[in-house]
Amino acid sequence: MSSRELDAAGITDPELRASYAECRRLLAEHGKTYHLATLLLPPAKRPYVQALYGFARYADEIVDDLSSTLSDDEKARELDGFADSVRADLDRGASDHPITRSLVDTVARWDIDRKYIDAFLDSMRMDLTVTEYATYDDLMTYVYGSAAVIGLQMVPILEHPGVPREVVEPYAADLGVAFQLANFIRDVGEDLRRGRIYLPMEDLAVFGVDREHLERGVVDGPVRRLLAYEIARCREVYRSAWPGFRLLHPASQECMKTAFLLYGGILDAVERADYQVLDRRVSVSNTRRAAVAIPALARAIRARRVPAAR
Repeated sequence: MSSRELDAAGITDPELRASYAECRRLLAEHGKTYHLATLLLPPAKRPYVQALYGFARYADEIVDDLSSTLSDDEKARELDGFADSVRADLDRGASDHPITRSLVDTVARWDIDRKYIDAFLDSMRMDLTVTEYATYDDLMTYVYGSAAVIGLQMVPILEHPGVPREVVEPYAADLGVAFQLANFIRDVGEDLRRGRIYLPMEDLAVFGVDREHLERGVVDGPVRRLLAYEIARCREVYRSAWPGFRLLHPASQECMKTAFLLYGGILDAVERADYQVLDRRVSVSNTRRAAVAIPALARAIRARRVPAAR
């Protein structure tokens, strides 16, 4: 399948193909829901989405690899070295790194603004020094770089014929933010074990919760009310992103709608689990994934008959 995608995208250089293939492997292994959604894109587009994911995953693993024996200072030096090399490679338009090689190619082919790459790397750096966020606005500073820019990077690849990029971008940013907020809610316990809280501390205070309360691992009334509040706010962000789908090329819409429904399903899963996210990781079932993706695939194949903008 990967070879067919690379052939469809016109990627012929052996080293470049190997880089794209490695990014695809990272996506299939670590981003199963997202990987499923990307299969609804035309084959010629998938490698570029996979490259963006592979780059993000590689940087994130430097920070959050639980098997790593590196100290935070050592991780910071490794991440800074990687970030410097990425920026230098983007400057020269080529890379020898097995992951960055496909990123550089993707950025050049689709005219992706480099400031989004910089913002992402800056947010990854924050994870090594920041363990909590006082306000929602403070959290959004981090989320812009960790998630909103992912949506913004995707816009040119997804295409939006006849619609200016600046019209599409706010919806794409909101979708990235919604995905991230849903993950924060699902991963409260997991993040806490890494020493981090991604729910605004001001929200915790409103519901009578603090770090020590969460660390007890008991989902009581205050914790349930806190999580219900965060879910409601996340759904508001999801709703604000939805109108943007119709601005995309028809061949891209089903991919994004599927991602929307499956990531949004994380919130439903948390509710069904009675908000038990402190000692486990809830997930969307394979049955639900199939129920969403299979009908969407048929619609996506039909939509590919619409001529692309480029």
